[in-house]
Amino acid sequence: MKQSTDYIIDSIRTTLERDIEETEKFVDMIISSPNVFIYGVGRSGLIAKAFAIRLVQMGLEVYFVGETITPIVKKDNLVIIVSQTGNTMSCIQTANIVRREGARVVSITANDHSKLANASNLVVHINPDKDDQRGVLAPLGTLFEDATLIYLDGIVAQLMQKLGQSEGSMRRRHAIWV
Repeated sequence: MKQSTDYIIDSIRTTLERDIEETEKFVDMIISSPNVFIYGVGRSGLIAKAFAIRLVQMGLEVYFVGETITPIVKKDNLVIIVSQTGNTMSCIQTANIVRREGARVVSITANDHSKLANASNLVVHINPDKDDQRGVLAPLGTLFEDATLIYLDGIVAQLMQKLGQSEGSMRRRHAIWV
């Protein structure tokens, strides 16, 4: 296990040490949007949901696409879609539909030349290196998903600062489970 966790941590560090050019624009888009919608499927969807929870805890109007209580996406809303391949059909369809409604789309993907990237206003490119150990020590999308989770947690810290939020103010919006 230690070999795998060391490999994953080193890969995430290497991935996130690269300049992710669109970060400031991404943060500004979140702040300026009246509503933020988030979407992803599978493990990418779970990472997206974790980010959605943090945005809600900052007091933003945030919804996850596909939930029964999610309102319709309107003009000037922001839709954030997480997909490693950028070729997941439901992600591409979602991007195309909401763009027709006048929403802005940010895709977070490892493939900045994908159909999803082409349907997006902004692409956050998170692409871990490929090597011989990847499939053995971090199978399938592990490195993308873990790097994306850490990246989005870093975005949370930037948003907290820009929005004047603290851990205490977020805690007051934290769900109370019984």
